[in-house]
Amino acid sequence: QVQLVESGGGLVQPGGSLRLSCAASGSISTNTRISWYRQAPGKLRELVASFTIYGNTNYADSVKGRFTISRDNAKNTVYLQMNSLKPEDTAVYYCYSPLYNTWGQGTQVTVSS
Repeated sequence: QVQLVESGGGLVQPGGSLRLSCAASGSISTNTRISWYRQAPGKLRELVASFTIYGNTNYADSVKGRFTISRDNAKNTVYLQMNSLKPEDTAVYYCYSPLYNTWGQGTQVTVSS
């Protein structure tokens, strides 16, 4: 089993950047494929970024070219670098392990002037 803890959220102005971290209690080998989701108020949770089984990355169309998912296996941490943030990126961001069907507690990202 693995436990996931997100951090790095906060309030940022439009056009700004944030880097979210997802720290895993156990090993995050490539088989874990931890991904990032978000849920805005009144909306369904949506996939933002993920790794494929081949180690490539996938992104929601709304964040392509602005967000980057990466991982540091030595630190058991997955990151989400978010640039050129927009108000519509405001949401609670969660990391998820499909291998263990485990969610983190979420971190709030608010993009507002």
